[in-house]
Amino acid sequence: MYNSTITEYEDNESQKLTQPETENDKNSIFDQPPKNAPAEQPLIWRNIIGILVLHVIAVYLFVTRYHEAKFWTWIFQIAYGFLTGMGITAGAHRFWAHRSYSAKLPLKIMLTCFYCMAGQTHLTKWIRVHRTHHRYADTSADPHNSNRGFFFSHVGWLMMKHHPAVKKYGKNVNMSDIAADPVIRFFDKYYPPIMLSLSFVIPSLIPVYVWNETWIISIGATIIRYVYILNGTFSVNSFAHLWGTRPYNRNHKAAENRMVAFISAGEGWHNYHHSFPWDYKAAELGLYRLNMTTAFIDFMGWLGLAYNLKSPNSEMIDRFCAKNDIDLLETDSKVDI
Repeated sequence: MYNSTITEYEDNESQKLTQPETENDKNSIFDQPPKNAPAEQPLIWRNIIGILVLHVIAVYLFVTRYHEAKFWTWIFQIAYGFLTGMGITAGAHRFWAHRSYSAKLPLKIMLTCFYCMAGQTHLTKWIRVHRTHHRYADTSADPHNSNRGFFFSHVGWLMMKHHPAVKKYGKNVNMSDIAADPVIRFFDKYYPPIMLSLSFVIPSLIPVYVWNETWIISIGATIIRYVYILNGTFSVNSFAHLWGTRPYNRNHKAAENRMVAFISAGEGWHNYHHSFPWDYKAAELGLYRLNMTTAFIDFMGWLGLAYNLKSPNSEMIDRFCAKNDIDLLETDSKVDI
């Protein structure tokens, strides 16, 4: 068996990726973005039309053709979608964005391929957006600021240029580890052909040539799977920042949302995640309850491909919750006065 869990955590490089690095940094103007600063954000019509058309096609094909798909087409797309999700949750999110565990080269390459199957954007861009979100959550510098409502935080932020604060404050986010990673550099350099092949071409060809699925069903199933993964990712930014419980930090809008945990393979325990972003489990729950990403990482650890899995002990969690309760009481007292 492997012994990979860090139970004590005070000053770790993974925290510094999304948090101010010094007290001077914390108090500087660059780390105090406004909550809701109005700004001109031109619409990106290419994105608006593309997202709308994809969703219309996916919904239409699912409603009218779902019963025509062969059994193995269902199995294949569900399995393909699961691996795609692991590329986002276990790869782009928990490994690269938060460095919550370490991975050997074969796992890095595998996770990057899985991520490219999602067809979202260059890995470096995804990581920068997410680290910026954590450092400036629910402010104007947050790329998908939930204070602007459900639609904006879910998909609207992709339909317009970033708020100027995102560019201004995003420069403070540490990306040096990503720039130095040869795996990311390679996949970013050749991202368009790799992404198109893994996300659309290959999953459309396999059903047709292996079990004689029709072209319309095979292509349609690929589009449906693609749109589902998009919305599963978006739901963490929207649903899990607007609805749910906040047992760890009531000052933060991120919430524990079971529905999001289910559709995103474990990313819905969001109040905990924003409290302990460096925890590889992204949740305090055991038995992999609605958290298949943690099961996947543990399996990779069992194989020896993942190691140095970071997680707090119960005493650390209790201290964190107690401190936030005291801070909230002090804030309420000041407001009452």
